[in-house]
Amino acid sequence: MNPSQKWLSTILLTLIVSINSITGCTSTDTTDAVNSETNNNDNQEQTNDQDPLDITVSIMPQKYFVNKIGGDRVKVNVMVEPGVTPHTYEPKPQQLQALSEAEAYIAIGVPFEKVWMDRISQANPKMLTVDSTEGIERLTMMDHDHGHDHDDHHDHNEEEINLDPHIWLSPRLVKIQTQTIYETLVRLDPKHQETYQTNLNNFLQEIEELDGKIRKNLDNLEQRKFIVFHPAWGYFAKEYNLTQVPVEVGGQEPSAAELAELIKEAKKEDIRIIFAQPELSSQSAETLAKEINGEVLLISPLSENWSSNLLEVSQTFAKVLKEDNNK
Repeated sequence: MNPSQKWLSTILLTLIVSINSITGCTSTDTTDAVNSETNNNDNQEQTNDQDPLDITVSIMPQKYFVNKIGGDRVKVNVMVEPGVTPHTYEPKPQQLQALSEAEAYIAIGVPFEKVWMDRISQANPKMLTVDSTEGIERLTMMDHDHGHDHDDHHDHNEEEINLDPHIWLSPRLVKIQTQTIYETLVRLDPKHQETYQTNLNNFLQEIEELDGKIRKNLDNLEQRKFIVFHPAWGYFAKEYNLTQVPVEVGGQEPSAAELAELIKEAKKEDIRIIFAQPELSSQSAETLAKEINGEVLLISPLSENWSSNLLEVSQTFAKVLKEDNNK
């Protein structure tokens, strides 16, 4: 081979090595880039999958329901803060701002929603708004008025449209509400439907057991009538064959004549306990209790620990009604 041929062979060999080297690097870099992008996508999907659903509700018992079904897949914000009544509540500006992150608002028909629901919806047009009263036959507040004449404050038509919002105090109706919550979570997060279904089944079993304990507590009571300041316990009373006698009806305290009728009824039934709730003024209840030589006991319909609260309330009713009957 002459010098020219050797020189040409050397150049060709160098070119081949260089091309192979470049091709190999390019292939490796491209593969690494694709793998890196795939891993990033997987990580992003995993992060999104781990993010809990942002759910807003109106009152504390709803938080209990949503947490029972959603578990660690939900983050629940409550509009009405503890110790405050949902009848006159006004959401804080920061609460309305926080709705921009919410994926769903679950309403329950409490009075403040009538005033604020439009603004709540406007705070986040993409937010799913759910009515958990759907499928529930609501009582009117008139249904709780056992013979008292409140025409001084309301006419018949006004009472008919004044629906009782306290549907969370009936275990039977809570079963309907939890089904709505379950369907909402599955709609927002279908990948975890099986988890939500398991949680729903467990919660329904808890409700069944609670119902059995309440019925046992309230069985064999001869006295089944109780006086309560604010008529929050109508659904509970209906479910467990009790009679609620309200001091306040339609948001109005009793007139002098109505208060006299309540005193007369309490003495006739030998009732010595007036139930009131800590979120509301109990001045009229205190006045009535003084007139019958009785006392006021506080029970809250808004406790976050819904199951324990209803059980404790049933135990309180049982104790008080037995004592009233034995006096």
